[in-house]
Amino acid sequence: MFNRTLRSLTSLAISLCLFPAVALAGQSANPAPASANGLLPVSTFARHATLRAPRLSPDGKHLLVVVDDHEGRKHALMVYQLSDMSVTSMLRMPVNELPVDPIWVDNEWIALSIGKKFGSLDTPSNTGQVIATSIDGKQQRYLYGYHNEGGGLRAHSRGSDQGFGFIVGRPETPNGHIYLRAQPWGREKTSILYDINVARNARHLLAHMSVSGMNFLVDPEGKAAYAFGTNSDFNYVAYRNTGDHWFPVDFDKYGDYFEPIAYAPDHQHVYAILNKDGGPGVLYETGLDGSQRKLLASDKFASINASGIQWTASPSSRPFAAFPAAGTPHPIFIDPNLPDAKLYRALQKAFPTEIVNFINFDQDGGKLLFYVSSDRDPGTYYLLNTHTHKVRKLFAAVPWIKPEQMATRWPFKFKANDGMELEGILTFPLHRGQQNLPMVLIPHGGPFGVKDTWFFDWDAQFLANRGYLVLQVNYRGSSGRGLKFKKAGYRKWGTRIQQDLIDGVKWTIENHFADPDRICVYGASFGGYSAMMSVIRAPHLFKCAIGYAGVYDLGMIYDNDDVKTSDFLGNYFSTTLGHDKAKLDANSPDKLADKIDVPVFLAHGKDDPVAPFDQVEAMRDAFDAIHKSYEWMAVDGEGHGFYTEEHRAAFLTKMQAFLKKYIGPGAPVQPQK
Repeated sequence: MFNRTLRSLTSLAISLCLFPAVALAGQSANPAPASANGLLPVSTFARHATLRAPRLSPDGKHLLVVVDDHEGRKHALMVYQLSDMSVTSMLRMPVNELPVDPIWVDNEWIALSIGKKFGSLDTPSNTGQVIATSIDGKQQRYLYGYHNEGGGLRAHSRGSDQGFGFIVGRPETPNGHIYLRAQPWGREKTSILYDINVARNARHLLAHMSVSGMNFLVDPEGKAAYAFGTNSDFNYVAYRNTGDHWFPVDFDKYGDYFEPIAYAPDHQHVYAILNKDGGPGVLYETGLDGSQRKLLASDKFASINASGIQWTASPSSRPFAAFPAAGTPHPIFIDPNLPDAKLYRALQKAFPTEIVNFINFDQDGGKLLFYVSSDRDPGTYYLLNTHTHKVRKLFAAVPWIKPEQMATRWPFKFKANDGMELEGILTFPLHRGQQNLPMVLIPHGGPFGVKDTWFFDWDAQFLANRGYLVLQVNYRGSSGRGLKFKKAGYRKWGTRIQQDLIDGVKWTIENHFADPDRICVYGASFGGYSAMMSVIRAPHLFKCAIGYAGVYDLGMIYDNDDVKTSDFLGNYFSTTLGHDKAKLDANSPDKLADKIDVPVFLAHGKDDPVAPFDQVEAMRDAFDAIHKSYEWMAVDGEGHGFYTEEHRAAFLTKMQAFLKKYIGPGAPVQPQK
């Protein structure tokens, strides 16, 4: 890293020299005007963000960006020259395929996974294929997957891989290599790690384990040091490589959970997330054998997640701050005197209403790509020259959103009726007061490994713009609170989880935020399940329910071919849901349709592979059998959530009409003093 000792960073002032945003991929910065009552067009919330996942090249001369079309079906990897933001190259992907987790291998090569997305609710699904492209776009390499045409050195001897590949990372000092883990087809209980010379497409085997689902941490010498992850039995396990054998981690030393993240600069310690007794994850620096532990960051309520850690520049990168996974984001500084920590604090002052997130430095630390965002702002990307402290705006993630037109989100804590402390988030409609508001409960999907956060939320902002208070609850089972909290939701999909949601609604009523006579519930995926089940568990609390891409028959989950053929999925559902048919039926909305006594709106894509269309048909058939009327929206060609802006806008329009019909219009805008 360059020498920063010549400058005084204690009084660092960031100069906000905001260059005019270059028109990246046709990005429009013109937001739609609001009506007199503050309502924005439905299209404002139906559009797709088109630019994401930027990364700065090691030499700081180029920027890679994933670019999507407005319909979310066509995708490309763009490389820009930072000096004038001219296009260096563009790698177009086949329709419905998209780049996933692209990384700079060095200044000449980029590696990426190929993903697919089956609906607006899905995170991209990795197809298991890993490719590389030269920066000028003239050369490509097929590094791993299930096609023979990968070519490359020794391709004739290894033939088709027939498996799934995943990029683990690269050496801290770029040298043209990446680390790639692989799981061969037909050998689910196998994890392999390769060191790949990308330009030559040559592999070197680093690890071969008879355990599925392993991720790896490679030491500074390029040797596989740790393996960790959830195996096919749906158990979290971790191993340490002693040189000639993989030994299970001694959890008495490391804690109940051990996730190694990176090596410390001395190479004798690692940074890792640990926890004890199933509590929130804690960031430690620990010796290689689990001894000499030093606490770096913790929070009594929520975990420190690896994704929330801020790192100094390379080489010898180290964490200087970390964020707990709950509440309004606030950094916990590990070493506030590090130059990059002082730089971070200066940027915080320059963006007082936003949260700053470092993405990556160039290799000598002279340039920094960072991102600022908030509850009202989907975010903007900037480039900082750390020598001159000039900040250059690159692009907004969603340029048509004006933060001043968006609603404030407020995380809070409350206790469920059994004493468990939970987090909720309220989104207050702008300029409409905070008392006795019509309210919509939005349960998140999952139910496990997912959570709602303070940051910008599309559904919450749409409904708040329509004048509705929005409640979201991180019920037990949600991520961000540790293993004990997560496991507290196992096999309680239709019982305790629903009671947590109901208790959150009751809290808003008791505190006079919500009008008890005007509350509806709307959810997607598992949230669609909760929309029906919460109405069943709390008769008369809700006035209507909206299920979007939902699951309505729990027993039907086991009919899915993927669940039948995958040990991991089979064990996941056995552990978290159970097999008892009577209990499954007792917690399936389609088996309890006669207990749903409110108006219902069901929306579903006919090609949904996650919550198959059979699920909503089962709910529809149950309503038809008891002659219950309902509103219906089934769309051809759509998957897990509606992809096209046309269908998304149509759904939002129908939803707002449904809410207006059954809980009345949103709260009116109040005169401003």
